[in-house]
Amino acid sequence: MTEKRKILVTSALPYANGAIHLGHLVEYIQTDVWVRFQRMRGHEIYYVCADDAHGTPIMLRAQNEGITPEALIERIAEEHQRDFADFAISFDNFYSTHSDENRKFAQGIYRKLKDAGHIAVRTIKQAYDPEKEMFLPDRFIKGTCPRCGAEDQYGDNCEVCGSSYDTTDLKNPRSVVSGATPIEKESEHYFFKLADFEDMLRDWLRPDQAEAISAPRMHTLHQLQHVHTEHVQADVVSKLEEWFEGGLQDWDISRDAPYFGFEIPDTKDKYFYVWLDAPMGYMASFQQLCKNKGMDFDGWWKPDSDTELYHFIGKDILYFHALFWPAVLAGAGYRRPTSIFTHGFLTVDGNKMSKSRGTFINARTYLDHINPEYLRYYFAAKLGNTVEDIDLNLEDFLLRVNSDLVGKVINIASRCAGFISKRFDGKLADHLPEPDLYQQFVDAGESIAMHFEKREYSRAVREIMALADIANQYINDKEPWVVAKQEGSDSELQAICTQGLNLFYVLMGYLKPIIPATADKTEAFLGIEPLAWESTRTPLTGHTIHTFKHMLTRVEQDQIESMLVQAKEELVPLSDTKTISGPLADDPIRDLIEFDDFAKVDLRVALIAKAEHVEGADKLLRLTLDLGGETRNVFAGIKSAYQPEDLEGRLTVMVANLAPRKMRFGVSEGMVLAAGPGGKELWILSPDTGAKPGMRIK
Repeated sequence: MTEKRKILVTSALPYANGAIHLGHLVEYIQTDVWVRFQRMRGHEIYYVCADDAHGTPIMLRAQNEGITPEALIERIAEEHQRDFADFAISFDNFYSTHSDENRKFAQGIYRKLKDAGHIAVRTIKQAYDPEKEMFLPDRFIKGTCPRCGAEDQYGDNCEVCGSSYDTTDLKNPRSVVSGATPIEKESEHYFFKLADFEDMLRDWLRPDQAEAISAPRMHTLHQLQHVHTEHVQADVVSKLEEWFEGGLQDWDISRDAPYFGFEIPDTKDKYFYVWLDAPMGYMASFQQLCKNKGMDFDGWWKPDSDTELYHFIGKDILYFHALFWPAVLAGAGYRRPTSIFTHGFLTVDGNKMSKSRGTFINARTYLDHINPEYLRYYFAAKLGNTVEDIDLNLEDFLLRVNSDLVGKVINIASRCAGFISKRFDGKLADHLPEPDLYQQFVDAGESIAMHFEKREYSRAVREIMALADIANQYINDKEPWVVAKQEGSDSELQAICTQGLNLFYVLMGYLKPIIPATADKTEAFLGIEPLAWESTRTPLTGHTIHTFKHMLTRVEQDQIESMLVQAKEELVPLSDTKTISGPLADDPIRDLIEFDDFAKVDLRVALIAKAEHVEGADKLLRLTLDLGGETRNVFAGIKSAYQPEDLEGRLTVMVANLAPRKMRFGVSEGMVLAAGPGGKELWILSPDTGAKPGMRIK
């Protein structure tokens, strides 16, 4: 058994300005699998996270909705935590950066950096919106790229040619808040002197493995020794070192009012930039956990701590986590991360996620149609320990889930359990007929554990599925369904099925970090204690199991199609990222169509004859619409804004010639039109007085 480790793990903080989507879930699933594996190994491990709750986008969205920023982030936090829970993301603590703990960390660390001479103050010129009377972050300015001429690009970088530039270089700039042309205005700003830490960061990025700063202790995984000796993956070091070539630049850590965040001590109308206090949210969340559990926070964060600290992040925020964050921690007298694990982006069917194509899929949209365990498994089957992007190929998703989980793993139990229950009162044989085969499965745990430890989940899955093939071949060769028909074969039948169920037992132990809910069902079926990594080294013999109940069902094509249709129809505000949508002409969700295409849309006045809740649906209401003698059944995602009794008897507008689509809850025969940013701010379209059901809108 390995020495018990003390491990703290974080995922990047989701921004409290929109829904969790499948791109986010790559990271949270990757992290959760690793955390669950370490728990099974018996280590002391804590997984914390928080909502990133500050910044201009949140301030502006709250203003648009007529609520306070605090009310907005509280609502989003509830949505985030519900989605995470339904995907079995097992945080030990989930908090918010808008907390007293985080305020104290931000102000305390700032004071330490200032006292040590790492803060500079100087006057700069910034883009300013003369209509809104506010300074504009780079992402709130759009214009023409000065390098390639691409239009509608942000103020700091071009998404077409990849160039980075100063906002002042942008051609034809405009504010995405008001549409006004920005002007330049002076303001006093506060800077973190990153160059003070250049030597430390160079050493940190390429540590001598024998004397690695903050390196974790060596741990033996039976005969294999492996340890995270690199603070960042080798394939990102060269990218990070590019920032040293021109000299590390001071980092602007302040923003001017109006701004939603923490005020900088001893200043007036100056606030910490969201990226300063956001990573401190890791510390704040863990401190809250320590308070609740009576743990020693300082023992985990002091420079000479023997604990391990790991951050899982996307490659788009590597700069902040691998340069600024270690420097800030070192300058304030805290320990640095043991390692930063960086992953790539998610594409869907080979392309960037797209709202217009319906492949920008929110977590809740997925959950409305498909088992979350399937996405956990598919992502695990794709993920390695590099920063390469992974693709959610929906055809491959269907085939792999059905083949691997349903057709291979669960099939082993379903082929053997019935015989044990019906013929032997649920009791397994006292001995395995082929103990060497069982030992082969157990011995594979060494290699599989190493893959999990190194986040090479795809390699772990391949080995597990290769074992599943061996188990199924064993059952095919022994043909228990044939043996069951032969007289005097009871002991042979019991032995074959006991062998098969024990192989299933080992496989589910290996899969538990990936599909924990199915593992829970397995534990209940087998009548065993929660699976630990070492528990399957001893077979289940002479043991009584419970009646097998179906654990997983096949994914059907219509489930995927319904999910994509729902994703395309949902009104998803563009503020689900750290930018906000500008004027309608700048809204990338609005793809231009020809008039002939629009003319095909048959818009009709409809009477809402009946409205009712849909059992099991969080967003949908079932509407019975009267089109002047013809009745249609339509599912509408307006539950957040309307009660059924408020809708009955009202007129609305529907798309009458939309092809029916099969959903999880039934068939939807059209679409009602609604507008608004979402939530309670959503309004169905109603025609003027005098309109009658069935009238066509011209």
